[in-house]
Amino acid sequence: MNLVRLLRTNLDHYRWAIVLVVVLQAAQTTATLLLPALSARLIDDGVLVGDRDTIWRVGGIMLAVSLVQVFFAAGAMWFGANVAMGFGREVRGSIFRRVTEFSAREISHFGAPSLITRITNDVQQVQLLIVMTATMMIAAPLTMVIGTVLAIREDAGLSIVLLVAIPIEIVVLGFIIVRMTPAFQQMQTRIDRVNTVLREQIAGVRVVRAFTREPEESNRFATVNRELTAVSMRAARLMSATFPTVTLIVNLASVAVLWVGADMVSSGDTEIGSLIAYLSYLAQIMMAVVLATFMISMIPRAAVAAERILDVVETRPSVVPPTTPVHEMLEPGCVELRDAGLRYPGAEHAVLEHVSVRVHAGETLAIIGSTGAGKSTLVALVARLMDATEGEVLVGGVDVRELAPEVLWRSIGYVPQRSFLFAGTVASNLRFARPDATDGQLWDALEIAQASSFVQALPDGLESPIAQGGGNLSGGQRQRLAIARALVAQPLIYLFDDSFSALDLATEARLRTALAPHTRYAAVLVVAQRISTIEHADKILVLEDGEVVGLGRHDDLLLTCPIYAEIDASQNVQMGAA
Repeated sequence: MNLVRLLRTNLDHYRWAIVLVVVLQAAQTTATLLLPALSARLIDDGVLVGDRDTIWRVGGIMLAVSLVQVFFAAGAMWFGANVAMGFGREVRGSIFRRVTEFSAREISHFGAPSLITRITNDVQQVQLLIVMTATMMIAAPLTMVIGTVLAIREDAGLSIVLLVAIPIEIVVLGFIIVRMTPAFQQMQTRIDRVNTVLREQIAGVRVVRAFTREPEESNRFATVNRELTAVSMRAARLMSATFPTVTLIVNLASVAVLWVGADMVSSGDTEIGSLIAYLSYLAQIMMAVVLATFMISMIPRAAVAAERILDVVETRPSVVPPTTPVHEMLEPGCVELRDAGLRYPGAEHAVLEHVSVRVHAGETLAIIGSTGAGKSTLVALVARLMDATEGEVLVGGVDVRELAPEVLWRSIGYVPQRSFLFAGTVASNLRFARPDATDGQLWDALEIAQASSFVQALPDGLESPIAQGGGNLSGGQRQRLAIARALVAQPLIYLFDDSFSALDLATEARLRTALAPHTRYAAVLVVAQRISTIEHADKILVLEDGEVVGLGRHDDLLLTCPIYAEIDASQNVQMGAA
């Protein structure tokens, strides 16, 4: 069972704490069950006969037992909560570490909203089960067993009520739980859907407003919200029926005990104290059945959550570190693809296939092609964000699958297609790749990236705050800061994945001019849409449907590659029209 496997794996460090919780719960349950017997003795031997000494003595014992019960209960709660919180910390850490190892393939498979739900809501469901187990599940069976023995010892004649009431309670609660479990299972998937829609609407709020789609998007969110609410309400209604039903059964059983017990008291077959003690045991046993049943109802929901957690933790990343990593490059700053290709499992067509190209240190390779041609995928293979399924990708003369990850990534300055900045300051974002960079080095990188002017205009310069994702900056400003971040690292290889698209032509021209001397000893791979960005590159690779249809310099490709010539002609027409 996935739930058992998850608990066993992550609770091994808390073995002694769990044993202590069991011992403390057993002690507090025993103390709780002693109180009705002492109460019977207090009434029968003290109150009814007027024996003050017995009243004081038994009352003192009851007070001491109550204090012991409170102490042990508090201890069990404290250790149980620590176990549950420690479990949550371990599992969240495991999920986070696994997600950071995922390639783009695994991230797209699960989806960001689902991963967020799994690391928060699903972990909380299993944590709640652990807390409830520490506080209720251990005490419930002990109360049922020990309480039944003590109740029979108080008065065996009244036990016929227990024989009838407990099965009735189990059947009724079991009926409720059977109907409640599917609702709990549906809630997890409905929560995923709500998170997905909400994340899309928050990220795309500008697009929604630009196309005046607020009513439609509101309706879309309302639909998934109603679906979640409907499932939650169905589960809540069933759960809310639990305690009134149990209360009714307990009250009917109490009436039956009083009905039968009154005749027994009047005939002298039992004492008043024993009757009162029996009523207390009856209530405790019946509530223990409720707690045990309630705990059992939580197990399916926690089991679903555990399965979703293990789906992430046990997914093996498609990009794995080498068993015997190479720590030195044979040709620093060199990038080569040898008949490289990428095909997703089960896909009819490859994303890339038969790509062969070599870029030496000091050379610039430009990559161009239509949308979906595989340009960004090629760059991702070099950065090892995913692994080639065919051929080889070499960096520094070593296959990236054999190169130590820290060596590979330290040698690469990557600027993604969608520039992402972290919440913090301008300086913290620039130092992301090189924490020991000085302010002077940061300003040099900003100057090359044509970003120094707008950073100087910010109120606090390098210490100016950056919102999550760079939301308080324009697209061009985010791109320039991302380029500056790569420059700060001073890598051997630069990967610019359509990194100049948000810049105007004048800014781009200045940036490329400033960038040239800074990258003259590094290999540069540039993905671009504009011919003007790449026409002076040492090599231009033209992709179409994942295949190489042209490789050479600008002038040569205009004569030998029809697709490249078509792209150039269309852009010249657009510029002429503008």
